[in-house]
Amino acid sequence: METLGIIVGGGPAPGINGTISAATIEAINQGKKVVGIKGGFKPLFDGNLSCAMPLTVDDVSRIHTKGGSILRTSREHAERVKERFPILMETLKNLGINYLITIGGDGTLFMANWIEREARGEINVVHVPKTIDNDIPLPGGASTFGYETARHWGVEIVKNIMEDAKVTARWYFLTIMGRHTGHLALGVGKAAGATLTIIPEEFAEEKISFRKVADILTGAIIKRLSMGRDHGVAIMAEGLSEKFDPDELSEHEQLERDETGRVRLSEIQLGRIMKNFVKKTLEEMGIKITIVDKNIGYELRSADPIPYDIEYTRNLGYGAVRYLLRGGTGAMITFEEGHLRPIPFVELIDYKTGKVKIRKVDINSENYEVGRKYMIRLEREDFEGERLKDLARISGLTEEKFKEKFFYVTA
Repeated sequence: METLGIIVGGGPAPGINGTISAATIEAINQGKKVVGIKGGFKPLFDGNLSCAMPLTVDDVSRIHTKGGSILRTSREHAERVKERFPILMETLKNLGINYLITIGGDGTLFMANWIEREARGEINVVHVPKTIDNDIPLPGGASTFGYETARHWGVEIVKNIMEDAKVTARWYFLTIMGRHTGHLALGVGKAAGATLTIIPEEFAEEKISFRKVADILTGAIIKRLSMGRDHGVAIMAEGLSEKFDPDELSEHEQLERDETGRVRLSEIQLGRIMKNFVKKTLEEMGIKITIVDKNIGYELRSADPIPYDIEYTRNLGYGAVRYLLRGGTGAMITFEEGHLRPIPFVELIDYKTGKVKIRKVDINSENYEVGRKYMIRLEREDFEGERLKDLARISGLTEEKFKEKFFYVTA
């Protein structure tokens, strides 16, 4: 009997269990044996055959509504495991795996492509796109599974914090997950109606300074005060930290790295760093504001999926098996306008860099334009007439000094 293996890589995301469930049931219905690789890619690199967990219909029939992953997950960076890759391939062969479904983000997609190439037709491989960062380039702007649930619960958290800010006359600086992009931060900020959201894509320059981001936040607080509002909520995508100079960053924060050697952006206290910068600037102007910083991210990753992601992942799990059993390999399965569609790995890899292409927020789109229009932050029109007078008055600066200090943040 032919065997289908399922493996999960990267961070958790709502809907993993739905994918596992649908794929397992469909494969068994088609006469295949199913095993889940428990613990991600790590045990495969160790040659650990006991990581294979037999899956039955009874095992998975009711897991699709639950968060987390019954197979757990882990991260492996390609460069760090290059020498051990033959061990992984030998382990898959010893497990008798004929078909492989990988579930994950860009890193897992890279591994899937690598396995498919090395298998030379002995293992058919399909990838299912999973990440709350929503940064895999799917057709038609479709979201990666897990994103909609993460946004949903993120909005609920931010709504409560917004009310707390109003009641206590505070500002909150919230950092939301998104290693390279601002999709989740913008989606949460837009839907919740946060005061402003700052994402890495809005900065054209390769590197940005702490001061510029801090001045955007400071300007928003001053503008709110000029409108008679003493509170607000600012959201920042964690990927902003990636645009800072690591040397400059290390002066303000002890940098932790994950098992792949990358800076653990979710551990950087971006909100705290910005809070200290902003409070100092405001105090120099004679403005006293209470600012609270908070990270939001881990609360979202293993949440129970909302119905959108439950339905979505059942489609993807079924589609992945159907694609494999029809002889397909070397593609990512997507769902577009009611139809399942495979996208070949070759279209997803930037072969100049060897990395998976990243979908960034299009700041020239109406989607971003609408979000920006409803933010409270300094704009070019604030630096003239009565608006400028009010802002200068609140800051205790002359109009010329205020313009000199803050106009550059509108660029």
